[in-house]
Amino acid sequence: MSSFVIYDLETTGLYPDSDDFIQIAAVRYHDGRVIAEDEFFSFARPRRRISSFIESYTGIGNHHVVGAPSPEEVMCAFSAWVGDSTLIAHNGLRFDSKFLAATSDRCGRATREVSCIDSIHISKMLFGKTRGTGHSLDVVKARLGLAESTLRRHDARGDVDILARAVAAMQQKLQLDTSLTGVPRHPSKLPWVK
Repeated sequence: MSSFVIYDLETTGLYPDSDDFIQIAAVRYHDGRVIAEDEFFSFARPRRRISSFIESYTGIGNHHVVGAPSPEEVMCAFSAWVGDSTLIAHNGLRFDSKFLAATSDRCGRATREVSCIDSIHISKMLFGKTRGTGHSLDVVKARLGLAESTLRRHDARGDVDILARAVAAMQQKLQLDTSLTGVPRHPSKLPWVK
């Protein structure tokens, strides 16, 4: 049976080469259910100050990341925690996986390839390739009738909570096996750690 890690990043901007992630949250997902007691969370201290726009969007300010480890240090710890699990992120192909790869390249270590699933692909399998409304996490949550998270939206912990429940609901509705067979995968990379 396959082991998955559902994760989310909050970042200082849209460009992985010049921006950094400032928060990461993840939970393990195994056999069609979330393993809530096995989670990963960290703030990360970016290379530059967090803008007022990002602070208002995410609720994460410079005071949250003072004393936090660097994104590269967090990425090494995350890589060790992930192990050989397949990663799942919403819009991961276009966004999160690129931040993983760019940060991993800055770690000064060899990297390893990891398998990733973009949950937008699962949404498209279930709801079709609709025009107009799209497949944002908020749209998917509404289509599935999921309750709001008790955590803030655009906080990595809140987004992972919603995404994990969405993946479980979509897997059940599509009657996908526990390996999520048939869902496209894409590669990304993480730093090699022992």
